[in-house]
Amino acid sequence: MSSAKTTNIAPDKLVRVTFEPEGKTAEFEFGTLPYEHHGKPMSFLDVAENFDIFLDHACGGSCACTTCHLHMKQGAEGISESEDLELDRLETAAGIELNSRLGCQAVITRPGNYVVEIPAWNRNYVSEGKPLTLAENK
Repeated sequence: MSSAKTTNIAPDKLVRVTFEPEGKTAEFEFGTLPYEHHGKPMSFLDVAENFDIFLDHACGGSCACTTCHLHMKQGAEGISESEDLELDRLETAAGIELNSRLGCQAVITRPGNYVVEIPAWNRNYVSEGKPLTLAENK
């Protein structure tokens, strides 16, 4: 999924975020993403909300749960450092790995390519306001 507004972005200003395993990608110019008040500005949750990519966030992005738990697969060097609140919360997450981050707290700090994976046990395709779309039988 790419936005039409990304067609003329200079490569040194381009942010490309791919959410696995769905392979949905958001592209935008660094510093221009509108803040949707989900997690920290320019967090992976903020990106997901801006591009209609579903990333569960039961607490609304306030770092009070772990439903937006992600595994950083590429681009970790361009992400903010974890703060104590996030680290404390991650200790309660299932399946924590060295590359685990909370989508509401991990902030993109510079242009680049980022790949994050929503762990299999944390994929919730049915959530309030984001129902699962089922194909009709024909």
